[in-house]
Amino acid sequence: MSVFSFLRSQSLLFLIALLANTATAQAPADEPGDSASWFHSTEDGQLDVSGFLDQTYGFLPVVIPITEPAVGYGAAGALAFIDRKESGRGAGFGRPDITIAGGLGTENGTRGWFAGDMRHWRDDRIQSLLGAVKTSVYLDYYGTGEAGRVNHPPRTYALDVSGALALGRFRLADSPNWLGLGYVLANTSVKFDIPVDAPIPERNLRLGGVLASVSHDSRDNLFTPLRGYYLELSGAFMDQAFGSDLNASRYTLLGMQYFALHPQWYLALRESLSTNVGETPFYLQPFVMMRGVPAMRYQGEKVAQLETELRWQFWQRYSLVGFVGSGAAQDQLQQFTRSTVVTAGGAGLRYEIARKYGLHAGFDIAWGRDGSAVYIQVGSAWMRP
Repeated sequence: MSVFSFLRSQSLLFLIALLANTATAQAPADEPGDSASWFHSTEDGQLDVSGFLDQTYGFLPVVIPITEPAVGYGAAGALAFIDRKESGRGAGFGRPDITIAGGLGTENGTRGWFAGDMRHWRDDRIQSLLGAVKTSVYLDYYGTGEAGRVNHPPRTYALDVSGALALGRFRLADSPNWLGLGYVLANTSVKFDIPVDAPIPERNLRLGGVLASVSHDSRDNLFTPLRGYYLELSGAFMDQAFGSDLNASRYTLLGMQYFALHPQWYLALRESLSTNVGETPFYLQPFVMMRGVPAMRYQGEKVAQLETELRWQFWQRYSLVGFVGSGAAQDQLQQFTRSTVVTAGGAGLRYEIARKYGLHAGFDIAWGRDGSAVYIQVGSAWMRP
C-alpha cells in the first residue's frame, strides 16, 4: 500500500504474532511447561496468543502480507513489543504501550523502513506518539477531482519520503476527551517515469508543520472495539515558520461508532471529511481510503466517505464480516459528480486470536469499480491509536 495509507492505518502497531516463529519461543528454564499456555487459552483450549504477548523477555518478530492494489503484493516485517496495562477505570483507559521497528517491500519496487512508539504516562492522562519513516513508493497518479475520471490514463511516479513526527495527547480530567499537539518534519521528492506538464512538476520539498487535534474516545477496546465512540477534529498546519517550503493546511473530521446489537452481532460506522487549503502538492491531497479502493486512486481538495461494517460471531471464536462504503473527491465545493464517487464492499472472516487483548484477525475480500482485492486484517480495519 502507499506510505500514507500504510502509516495512517497503523496496522503494523497491532500485528501481534499471527506469523510469529513459535518454534523459537522457549519458556525460561525455571518455568518448564509455561510455553504450552502461551499459545492456547486455558478457558476453551483454543489457539490464543494472549499468554505469549504477556511475556516481557523481548521483542516479538511479526510478518504481514501487503495486498494493496496500488503497489502490488509484498510484505512488511517488524519487531514489536506490546505492554498491556491493567485498568479498572472504564473505556478509554488501560491502553497498551507499543514499540515497533521494521521494513516493507512490494513487487513494484516499493521499499521502506519505519519505527514507532506509543506510550502512556501519569495514570493514562498523557499519550506520546513518536514515528519515523524512510521509504520510496511507486504509485500511479490519476489526477484530482474532475481530472481524475476513470478514463484518464495514469502517470507512474516514484515518491521518496524521509521524516519524523512527535505528538502528545493530553486527557481532560478523567473524561474520554483529549487535546493533541505535535510536530512533523519530512523531506519529499517526486519523479515521474515520463515528463509531465504543470501543475504537477517534479520537485523536492521540505514539509514542516504543527499538528493539533481534539478528540473523544470511549471505545471499549483499542484493537477490535465492540462498543463506544471515537470522534476527532484535527488540523495540520505547514508554514515557513515551521521549517516548511510551502504554506498549506489540512483539516479532518473523523467519526467512528461501535454498537453491540446482540451478544453475537456487532455494527460499526465510520465517517470522515478532509479538506486542504493552500499550495498542497498533489501527493498530499486527501484521498478515498477504504477496502476495495486502491490507495491514492481518487484524490481531491476535499474528500468525504462513509462506511459501515456488520460482524456476526457465528461460532466460538470465529466471525463473519460484511462491509460497504462510498467516498467522493472534488476540487471545488458544491461540485460532487458521479464520476468522482466510488462505492466498494465485501466480506471477510475473523478469528479471535488474543481474547485478553480483544484482538480479532483474519482477511477481507473487497470489490469496487477498479476490481477486487484481498486484505489481511489484524484488529479493526479502521485502526486508530
